[in-house]
Amino acid sequence: MLAIGWGLSVSPAWAVSYPLPLDGSRLVGYASMHEVQEGEHLEAIAKQYDIGFLALLTLNPSVDPYLPEPGTLIKLPQQHLLPDTPYEGIVINLAELRLYYYPPKPQGNNDATEEERRVHVFPIGIGRIGRETPVMQTYVSQKRQNPTWTPPQSIREEYKRTRNIVLPDVVPAGPDNPLGRHALRLGYGNGEYLIHGTNKSFGIGLRVSAGCIRLRPDDVAWLFEAVDVNTPVRIIDTATKVSIEPDGRIMVEAHRPLSRTEKETQQRILLPPDPAIIAKLERMDISTRRYRAALAVQQGVPIEVAELSPLQLKAWHTLNEQGLTNASDLVKADTP
Repeated sequence: MLAIGWGLSVSPAWAVSYPLPLDGSRLVGYASMHEVQEGEHLEAIAKQYDIGFLALLTLNPSVDPYLPEPGTLIKLPQQHLLPDTPYEGIVINLAELRLYYYPPKPQGNNDATEEERRVHVFPIGIGRIGRETPVMQTYVSQKRQNPTWTPPQSIREEYKRTRNIVLPDVVPAGPDNPLGRHALRLGYGNGEYLIHGTNKSFGIGLRVSAGCIRLRPDDVAWLFEAVDVNTPVRIIDTATKVSIEPDGRIMVEAHRPLSRTEKETQQRILLPPDPAIIAKLERMDISTRRYRAALAVQQGVPIEVAELSPLQLKAWHTLNEQGLTNASDLVKADTP
């Protein structure tokens, strides 16, 4: 195994974590690569670095996922823009098939400092088409170790119809339980949605579940121990993340939007540009070409689309403070 990049990337024991930016930045991690060894395939590489299979495949579209040529350098999606949400609890972005966990801030006499705070990042599996994981703002309502699984009637009918499998009323804990060994129940709805493990080696970073959020066994075991009941959970669906970095760089991380029908899985889904960003760039006489290109390629990693001078950066923030958030507002601001 060989990892190359701005910093040495090593195989994690259970979770990938990054120092939490404290200067207003939302950029974490470093660009890195892996050299394919004899007999490796992309799923094994994804598991080694604890990243999602689809994220790895998207970033390396010309690489055979099952028979990559030994010696090939594989780009690793190990740099991210943090979602534009509060840095607390669990944040799941469905569009990027990724879970972020922000431990609580240090309190009292805790030896940890603000500078030592970290964000922990996990690849996930989510609901497939027809059984989509819903967007929600909720909390962890229950922690269950070695859970049993009571498949709902709709799932039992689906298994019978599509796989000719008759599921029992209750699947006991053990190696045949698809929930794995750890489950976090969410307070949303009737409590039917879980963050849980799996008894399968494939499917993390894909849309494979009946609506729950699926993690690798080591990841969910770590998360299970880290979180408490009532930990806040936010599930969002944001295909485009944009950050105006403190040094003036405009970073864009674009993911393919989730398909809503089987037909859409075979189609290219375009991401529309933000009219406010287009208007601000044009007002500052900065080309919008790189911004539009980042939305088009949908690589799933941060791309620098422009670099603002100190004066331009100040002007950008001034426009935001004035509440000028769309193109028509900018036009009105220029009108005497």
